[in-house]
Order: sequence, then C-alpha cells, then structure tokens
Amino acid sequence: MNTLKTTVPLSWTAKEQTKHENFNLIKKFNRFADGQKENHTLWWFVNLMVHGTLILAIPAVLIYYYNAPVIVLAITIACFFSTFVANMCGSGIRTTLATFFISLLVHAVMILLVVFL
Repeated sequence: MNTLKTTVPLSWTAKEQTKHENFNLIKKFNRFADGQKENHTLWWFVNLMVHGTLILAIPAVLIYYYNAPVIVLAITIACFFSTFVANMCGSGIRTTLATFFISLLVHAVMILLVVFL
C-alpha cells in the first residue's frame, strides 16, 4: 500500500515569472465569476435574500432616522428590480454577480452619504 507520495505535482513547483502582469480588477472579477458557474442558483438565492432582508430595509431606516430624501427609496427599488429582472431572465453568472456587487456598492455609498453628510 503506497500512502505517501514522494513526487511533487507540477502545480506545486515554483513558477518562473517571465512577464510582469498589471493588476486588473475586471480580469480578477471575470475569473472569480467564471469559477462560480456551478453555483449560479446559489448566488441567485443569496442575491434575493440579501436584497429582500437587508437592502430593502435601508431606505426605511435612512428616511425615518436620518431624514434622507425620498430618492433613496427610488434608488433602492431600481437596484432591487434590476438585479431581480436580470436573474429571472436567465442572465449569466457574470451579470448576476456584477449587478449584486454594484447594488451593494451603491447602497454602501448611499449610506455613507446620508449618515455622514
């Protein structure tokens, strides 16, 4: 019975860098999204649950406690329906993740603007 492997897989060996690659956020996102293709339904449910439980409550808190303008509600509804429609129409995993993360970013900026300004 051979339980110990004495050979090192090729992927573990030191790789020689021949070209210096620049940091590209879009390529990193696309690589991440392509790796999540088999989890597309899971991301759809995460998207739906996060928007339904957390994101849709943000305008109520901001308008009631911080006297935010009503445009906060319009932005939230637009983000919710854009992600909802994109997911229900069978868009790809890149679109699903992009709309989800853009919506989170928009709401984080909106919270920072309303609370701290």
